[in-house]
This record gives sequence, C-alpha cells and structure tokens, in this order.
Amino acid sequence: MQSAIQQNTFADDVQRGLSANPKFLSSKYFYDDEGSRLFQEIMKLPEYYLTRAETEIFRSQTKEIYEAFAKQGETFDLIELGAGDGTKTSLLVDYFLKQNADFKYVPIDISAEALNYLSEKFNASFPELAVQPEQGDYFRTLETFKTKTDRRKIILFLGSNIGNFSQPQAQDFFKSLRAVMNPHDALFIGFDLQKDPRTILRAYDDAQNVTAEFNLNLLRRINRELGADFDLQEFSHYAGYHPIEGAARSFLMSRQAQKVFVKALSKTFEFAAWEPIFMEISQKYNLGMIDDLAQMSGFKVVRNFFDGQNFYANSLWKPL
Repeated sequence: MQSAIQQNTFADDVQRGLSANPKFLSSKYFYDDEGSRLFQEIMKLPEYYLTRAETEIFRSQTKEIYEAFAKQGETFDLIELGAGDGTKTSLLVDYFLKQNADFKYVPIDISAEALNYLSEKFNASFPELAVQPEQGDYFRTLETFKTKTDRRKIILFLGSNIGNFSQPQAQDFFKSLRAVMNPHDALFIGFDLQKDPRTILRAYDDAQNVTAEFNLNLLRRINRELGADFDLQEFSHYAGYHPIEGAARSFLMSRQAQKVFVKALSKTFEFAAWEPIFMEISQKYNLGMIDDLAQMSGFKVVRNFFDGQNFYANSLWKPL
C-alpha cells in the first residue's frame, strides 16, 4: 500500500510528464509488482545480454575483484545501492566469506519490501554474514556512514543502472556520492559498453515483446493507482538506438488521436496520432567516456573488469 506522500509524488510526476512537450514518464515508476516480475523475464531473454555479461564477470573474476577490493585482514562495509534480488552480489559475498573476509553487507533501497526480501534471502544463504539493511535516500544514508564509522566503504552500483541517467545527471550523481565518501573508500559501477547497434537495439525490442509489456505496464499502473483510462491497445512500444550519442531510447506511441482522463488529477490529456511518450534512456559507454566521467566527478579509474565479448565493464573507482 502506498503512503499518501508516495501517491501524491506519483500523481505530480505523471502530471508534469504528460503536460510536457514532448511528453514523458519517469522510469523510476516501472517497478511495481508486475513491473518487477516483467523485468525478471526481460533479464532471461536471449536478446538481453546485460545481466549475463555482468554475471560472467562476477563468476569468472571473483578472485581478482576481491583482491582489488580488500587488503589482507582489512575490515570493510560492502554497500549496495538498489540491490534488486542480490543474485550477482551473492557471488561476491560467497567468495568473500570463504576468504574469511571481515565485512558487513549493507543494502540501501527506498523500498522496505525489497529490503525485507533481500535480507531474508541473504540471512538464509549466509547465516554467518552481518546484514544491515538501510531504507532511505542513498546520499543521506551514506552521509551517516561517513561520520559514524571509519571502516572502509566499498559501494556497489550494478546492473548498468547508471545508463538510465543522462550524462549530466550521471556526473551529478557521482559528485553527490563523492561528497559522502572518504579517501580510502571505493566505488564499483556497472557500465554497458558501446557495441554493434543491432545487438543493443534487440535488447530493448525483443521478439517476444516482453519489453513492450514492461513499458505498457506503467500505463496500467497509472490506470490502477490514479484512476486513468489509458487504452493500452492504442499505444505501442518503440525503441531506437542513436550511435553518435551512444544512447538507446524507449517510447510509447499513441496509435491515434485520443484523449486520456486521469481521475486523480481531474485532468484530460490530449494525444496526437503517433505522438510519443518518452519512457527511458539507456546510455552506452566507451572507456574514454568512463574515464572522463570519473575525472569530472572527483574519481580515478583503478581497474576495469570485462566479460569475454567486451560487451560490459565493471569499473572500480577511487576518490581523488
């Protein structure tokens, strides 16, 4: 059940997006229960290489990652931002524990439900592991860690989540992280790399149309939670990739001229035939872009870890 504040924020963001020109909806609202289930399906699709590539890195280079993270006998906090189901992180945790590493796992998320699920999963799988879930804003939570403990922080931001930020937003995000990190801390980020544009495009426009359902589900959520009357049959998913800027974008296209009423806003929104709603950006990076982003945000790249096809990189940064 959403709180009144959460409900109002959702309504306000929908009004702002559908009143804009061009129209947009925030991708942060994709993940209701059905959206989360659909994304789990997306990650299993043959076209969706991202999860497999990052998992390959974690499976094949666990020892190297551990050695890059921790000095012998050093205590540290392994902090994960938006941990999801923790499947990839569990590969690291399992290896770290087998090395008798002295660390605590701290997942941070705004969703209490997600944290409860993850905590139960990790407590069952790793009873010897200290798990300290923290609900709330990433930066506020990390600020308390900066001042209340001198243990080294290793912050994980995985799954190419940074790709959902524009480049200025990514820089602001990392600057905010740098402000709550100490000099001996580290940051470990997943980046989807630039590659054959057709490979990228298939990942966002799969043959089974699961990605289309994932995008359309946000309209279904607006209908359910805000009393809208979107006819999902009158909107279609469209994905494109722009190789010059290295960005994939997803849209929902209005198949005809139509009006949509949103009860919670007491407002009707008009759509022209084939008018787009911008849903999501997925920025793809090259190594020069990663170096530049690190430097502009107050970090230095220590090492990049790649999958066998060089589709993906997990980049380890240290504060300057």
